[in-house]
Amino acid sequence: MGTAVAFYDDIVIGAGHNGLTAAAYLARAGRRVVVLEKADHIGGATISAMPFAGLDAKLSRYSYLVSLMPRQIIADLDLDISLVRRRYASYTPLPSDPARGILIDNADAGATAASFRRALHGDRVGSDAVGFTPAAFVAWQSFYRHIGSISRRVFPTMIEPLRAAADMHELAIGTDTSDAELWESLTTLPLGTLLGQYFDDDVVRGIVATDGLIGTFADLDDTSLRQNICFLYHVIGGGTGDWDVPVGGMGAVSGSLYQAAAMAGAEVCTAAAVTGIDPADGTVEVTDPVHGARTLRGSVIHAACAPQALNRLLDDPIPCDPDPKGAQLKINLLLDRLPGLRDTTVSPVAAFSGTFHVNESAAQLHEAWKQAARGEVPDVPPCEIYCHTLSDPSILGPELAGRHTLTLFGLHMPPEVFDEPGAVEHAVGATFASLNSVLAEPIQNVIAHDLDGRPCIEVKTPQDLEESVGLPGGNIFHQPLRWPWAESASEVGTWGVETPHPRLLLCGAGARRGGGVSGIPGRNAAAKVLGPDALRPRD
Repeated sequence: MGTAVAFYDDIVIGAGHNGLTAAAYLARAGRRVVVLEKADHIGGATISAMPFAGLDAKLSRYSYLVSLMPRQIIADLDLDISLVRRRYASYTPLPSDPARGILIDNADAGATAASFRRALHGDRVGSDAVGFTPAAFVAWQSFYRHIGSISRRVFPTMIEPLRAAADMHELAIGTDTSDAELWESLTTLPLGTLLGQYFDDDVVRGIVATDGLIGTFADLDDTSLRQNICFLYHVIGGGTGDWDVPVGGMGAVSGSLYQAAAMAGAEVCTAAAVTGIDPADGTVEVTDPVHGARTLRGSVIHAACAPQALNRLLDDPIPCDPDPKGAQLKINLLLDRLPGLRDTTVSPVAAFSGTFHVNESAAQLHEAWKQAARGEVPDVPPCEIYCHTLSDPSILGPELAGRHTLTLFGLHMPPEVFDEPGAVEHAVGATFASLNSVLAEPIQNVIAHDLDGRPCIEVKTPQDLEESVGLPGGNIFHQPLRWPWAESASEVGTWGVETPHPRLLLCGAGARRGGGVSGIPGRNAAAKVLGPDALRPRD
């Protein structure tokens, strides 16, 4: 136990983007704030790293795109963050015939319609192709028009006190009967059933479905609706559902938040290991190389760490999922050039600018889930890829001009599939084989080599995420996401960060309305303490 006690208004545990967001708001309000980070650097999962020996390539190591961060946070904290909107939402080669694929062009609905036509009908359309619009594209437009309408109404509530479920229902449906039907299905029926109501094509259902499976290990027909909740979070970001590229990589996001907190007067301590918490009197025991063991006391403790990690420090733990697990294989690559496609009608630049879907039809997602649920690496791993450098080449040094990064995110890869010796190598090999099945050449042909002659491949499993970033079970959301409204009467009007201990707030991804790179729970924790009117920029 430390002998001297240092007093603070706010003690923030964890210097990831949410902890830094809370610290910045609180310090700007004139409060004395300290941030305690166990690692020797700030940023948590929102960091950039240079993983390849001798090469100036700053990759977003864990998280890699931004959607859920409200522009209000960027404005309130005067953050130096630039986000690039991607023209192409996605490209999906048909698993049955990779020489054809669906390219979603956000800037050209006509081109998207033509892509649907070529991919799903091809030569069968014949002379009737002129003016022909496939039903799948019409359904696609209708579905996302209604999703967009719902998202514009729901997203602003993410930084407001929690609404009752009935109030959120009334807000979300507006006056459009079709919006109401979609919302009702989304919140009551498994995602697989919902997508079956809108789309006849298995590949199209899979393209839509993947937003419900990023970081969530579930079948599309899971009656818990975990996949539905994940889907909602992925389509409401910014009120548009767009996933944007952070200029400079994720390190630029956490770096800007650190600057905002530090310039406002927050004290940020790295290599600071919290060894005990007493939320009754706000006491935190901490050890760091500079001060040794010491005792801090705060009016409020803000836990930006995972709730499971927090509970190891509490005598009276808070409710949380005791055994969450992630479900992803993350592979970072540096390429000498982009690989060729079997589909000669689409350029690799367009295909890799957005999300490149690989073997993610609804049927393939279901089969992969079944195999992973048995503890097996899927035979044909579904995965998706994007190329940061096509939107933002600044993450590469001048000597790497013309090269490209690829971020591959493999679905349905829970921790247990990596338990056996050699499982990681097997999973990577199977994933590359899955990718190669839709390319004109093996991906291995275009992977760059570092200065030691090793291929530029970095692999992260759920176990790696738990060990390096403290994500329990490798779960990128800390625990299963929850609906972004009050699910009990006692929650109505709260901020979704409260715990049974009045002086202890949960402001990380495990809070209600946590998950994703958003800063939302950090802002909401500050709002709980300061009141929402105190969060605006100072004159």
